[in-house]
Amino acid sequence: MIIELKGKRVLVVGLGKSGLAAVRLLASRGAHVIGNDLRSEEELGDTASAARAAGAELVLGAHEPALFRSVDSIVVSPGVPPMPALAAADAAGIPVASEVELASWFIDSTVIGITGTNGKSTVTTLVAEMCKATGKPTFVGGNLGTPFVDVVGSEASKPGGYVVVELSSYQLERVEKFHVNVAVLLNVTDDHLDRYSTFEAYAQAKANIFRCQRAGDAALVPQGDALCARLASQGPAQLHTFAGEQAEVFVRDGMIVDRVTGPVWPVAKLRIKGAHNVSNACAAALAARLAGVGQEHIASVLATFAGLAHRMVHVTELDGVAYYDDSKATNVGATVAALEGLAPTATRIVLIAGGKDKGGDYGPMRDRLRSLARGVVVIGEATPLIRAALRDESYPVELADTLEAAVLAARKLARPGDAVLLAPACASFDMFKSYAHRGDVFQAAVQAMRSASTSKAGA
Repeated sequence: MIIELKGKRVLVVGLGKSGLAAVRLLASRGAHVIGNDLRSEEELGDTASAARAAGAELVLGAHEPALFRSVDSIVVSPGVPPMPALAAADAAGIPVASEVELASWFIDSTVIGITGTNGKSTVTTLVAEMCKATGKPTFVGGNLGTPFVDVVGSEASKPGGYVVVELSSYQLERVEKFHVNVAVLLNVTDDHLDRYSTFEAYAQAKANIFRCQRAGDAALVPQGDALCARLASQGPAQLHTFAGEQAEVFVRDGMIVDRVTGPVWPVAKLRIKGAHNVSNACAAALAARLAGVGQEHIASVLATFAGLAHRMVHVTELDGVAYYDDSKATNVGATVAALEGLAPTATRIVLIAGGKDKGGDYGPMRDRLRSLARGVVVIGEATPLIRAALRDESYPVELADTLEAAVLAARKLARPGDAVLLAPACASFDMFKSYAHRGDVFQAAVQAMRSASTSKAGA
């Protein structure tokens, strides 16, 4: 790849948040930057103006193979899928890098990378808070929100700092030199099969987090997960495990324990709930310790961290029924984890699911619902697929045109002691701007229903 950028023609494909950040970094390093996006200037709006202000030339409305073959290097934003123009660049020997790869050229600090199908954002935030507690400069971003390239030039990117980055499979597709000191793979289950031809192709994208590690680095996987261990073995780092009886960080007698440092924190005092979040806490504690964070800082964060928005958030309780927003459960594995997390506290669960299908198998969700469901309410484009997967089940499966209607339908199905859970197992883009928008609409609908009930009772 091209490390010396001055005077080089570099094409940035995809002008979203990460693409614009890449434009600014490349321009600041003296590159001649060309920004390329399928959207028109009008559709890009302020982003087009910002890219030009940074010094970029813009070529919009198409991805022309000739353009891709005419540059010295290409930087691809995470949301850009494989396409003929990129294949043409590969055939011509044009180096193609992800935004993550670009950022990695300019980082000299300790990098902690977290990937996996589910739990990435929670673990990334936990580890970042643990690092911040040491007082050392800490950057947190990547798939979590702040573009990774924004770390370049900051104190966190220099020796003695911490860089904690959440990494999606998309971000890991085009990496050649990206070096992670502590790499965490939380799990791999069906997801994004609308982009990848096979599950193995998706899993191999995740494995890229390990490939540029070194013998003195750390590769973390769940204890007993053969797939994750196989993927981690593709790199030379030392294997470490979490969340199992033989793991380095595990649960014993209700306490999270590190075999090296001793007891860390009582499970009952974690503010994040669910068995999956206990595993997440174990992963974060191990990653932080391996990065040099002291046990006192690890424990202090586990004591106070209350979780992230739209991730198993308790919204309210009405007529003895608890309502939970887990809109971030955008794949089947995340929905299964959410169901299992609620199982110990709810008599039965009414699940609200559906949205834009991602090509996964709804079978694991169906199997877990069999012993837990009071009923299911389905919304969105995936309705026929989910309905077909649940067609022979004993509980009612109802359809709703809107999320607000789904909330009302779920209330009718639920009984005291039950939980109503929004855990869609699908992307949100058929009906909403994002999973956060979907969660906001759900919470507003629940609160509106509660207010209407209170007003009626007081009339």
